[in-house]
Amino acid sequence: MDNMNVAISNNTPNPEERLWATLAHLSSFLGGLLTSPTAGWGCFVGPLIVWLIKRNTMPFVDDQGKESFNFNITLGIFSLALFLLVTITFGLGLIIAIPLWVMLAIYWLVFTIIASFKANQGEQYRYPLTLRIFH
Repeated sequence: MDNMNVAISNNTPNPEERLWATLAHLSSFLGGLLTSPTAGWGCFVGPLIVWLIKRNTMPFVDDQGKESFNFNITLGIFSLALFLLVTITFGLGLIIAIPLWVMLAIYWLVFTIIASFKANQGEQYRYPLTLRIFH
């Protein structure tokens, strides 16, 4: 565990930090909703904005904002890969892609809600199966 994680785990985040960290996770829903005509590609924008605004003043928000951003970018990459599968196979890949997109949407919904609750309680949360692009 690196020094940043140790420092965060030893200090309980204050209510304002918990609120902003929760917003970092929940903001992906707003971004996904606003960009729903384009398959929700904006789900990473909200976490990115919260992280950029608060990363220098709130260590807990810095950690959870990066985590939420990484999670949403990871799901975007998986979704793009499925889209490429459909395109390359001239639509035949829909047989595989549609069920996986549904599973991906449920996965996104469930784990974003779990992360939001954990952040609201002041606990660090790590999404499973997430590429850690930003550390």
